Amino acid sequence: MLEDHFQVIDFNKKLKFWYLQNHRPLLWRQTSDPYKIWLSEIILQQTRVAQGTPYYEKFVLDYPTVFDLAAADEKDVLRLWQGLGYYSRARNMHFTARQIVNEFNGEFPASAVQLAKLKGLGNYTAAAIASFAFGEAIPAIDGNVYRVMARLFGIFTDILSNEGKKEFLVLAKQLVSQEDPATYNQAMIEFGALQCVPGIPDCSVCPFNDICYAYEFNMQSKLPVKAKKLTVRNRYFNYFILQKGEKLAMQERKGKDIWKGLYDFLMFESAGLLTSPEDFYENEIIHNLMLKGRIREVPKVYLHLLTHQRLNVRFWWIDIPENTQVDLPSDLHFYDQDEIYTLPKPILVDTVLKEENYL
Repeated sequence: MLEDHFQVIDFNKKLKFWYLQNHRPLLWRQTSDPYKIWLSEIILQQTRVAQGTPYYEKFVLDYPTVFDLAAADEKDVLRLWQGLGYYSRARNMHFTARQIVNEFNGEFPASAVQLAKLKGLGNYTAAAIASFAFGEAIPAIDGNVYRVMARLFGIFTDILSNEGKKEFLVLAKQLVSQEDPATYNQAMIEFGALQCVPGIPDCSVCPFNDICYAYEFNMQSKLPVKAKKLTVRNRYFNYFILQKGEKLAMQERKGKDIWKGLYDFLMFESAGLLTSPEDFYENEIIHNLMLKGRIREVPKVYLHLLTHQRLNVRFWWIDIPENTQVDLPSDLHFYDQDEIYTLPKPILVDTVLKEENYL
């Protein structure tokens, strides 16, 4: 551990020097506007920088202020978010934009404590905005920062445990620069993203290899400790794409399952992979729809990976003559191509429609 004030100052000088020499010129680093910083932080949750940057640019272009985002329709926000996944982030972001406009007159709270009370903002995001936009001397601790601190100072406490979070927070508060917390936090995050990377980093060029515990004892691959195991379950989705002329039947997903607020097709979830139309005859709704039209299969099983779920998805296309009357479940409605293009959809649904030359 760094034992005194002068060691902390020396650590911060080295870190800042490294940052100024090596950091990426990311768009959201070129502003102190809390709205744009907030947008970037929400987009980059669970998203790589390369993937998130075009979305950041689109949101800033379409919704240049928090007032513009607050006034938007949720469906339009979800449509712009399409492809990023974890759609609750977009819904929470839209909700929070309205909260900031309605309760704070469009002004973001300036402290991490106040920011953390907003929907969709955890401690890290609140601290990042507070330090980047308002200069609050508070550490922003993401996965990169946990890794840097664990390796440099030899901390073996599980970063997912309450004990670990408290231990790391105490150290982080000692390290954060009181004079320039924004640059310090950006530097720690960037150092973990570019230099102190997962696996085996190139420690020969690290400015801290003279004090690094993991480098001295060859423990880079062992730190940080993250004991919790991720449980992934398999699910089997069978989609039925009902087409009459140029229109397709779609429904808005509701409830607490994945993709809430997005539009997909009539779906039957099974316990395992089903491969034949006869497998669905016991489902009265699907069987009756099959009798109304001609069924064809999209000849592919799609594997769609989410954090906690592995989706095995098959699509069945049912062509229904335009003059045939069908009784659809209440949530299903026919939409034309232009309408479907503008509806927010899971990226998998969008991909299939493009592969089938519908969009």
